[in-house]
Amino acid sequence: MRWRVKQVAVATVTAAAIVAGCSSTVSGTARRADPSVLDPNRSYGYVDDRCGLLADSSVQEALAADHVVRPYSGAVCQYVLTRGDATIDVTFSWFESGSLDRERALATERGATITAADVERHDAFLARRDTTGAACSATAAAGTGVLSWWVQFRGQSSADDPCKDAEKLLSATLRSDL
Repeated sequence: MRWRVKQVAVATVTAAAIVAGCSSTVSGTARRADPSVLDPNRSYGYVDDRCGLLADSSVQEALAADHVVRPYSGAVCQYVLTRGDATIDVTFSWFESGSLDRERALATERGATITAADVERHDAFLARRDTTGAACSATAAAGTGVLSWWVQFRGQSSADDPCKDAEKLLSATLRSDL
């Protein structure tokens, strides 16, 4: 019996020493892992008559537009939509080897008001610049580069918030699958 008590005592002391030696308290706040490049092999370009992986009907639906026309497609896609009496100009672009910092610096240089954002777990920003109508772009790091949706309410400065619409399109693109 004495032998058993010694074994239990030794095991208890050893376990206490291991727990004390292996535990520590760290300061700070827990943060979600943030890989430097999300989905590095994914292309967001013009594929199968879709811009940014979205069909024209998806763009129309996301913006609750009555009508959509895509007058140009390629490295940059342009849309003209109508919603009630409003005409909405929309542009999609994806730069395969772009940099989010470069795009942010260019938007700042052009006088846009920048707001940091996280869209579908991608580092992003919104750039509001109302010159010829309420306008905003939503830009995110994606794949090996950056993608951006720009929305402008033509000739309207007090229209709906174009940043919300740009962010909706950006979110839909980042969630889309081929």
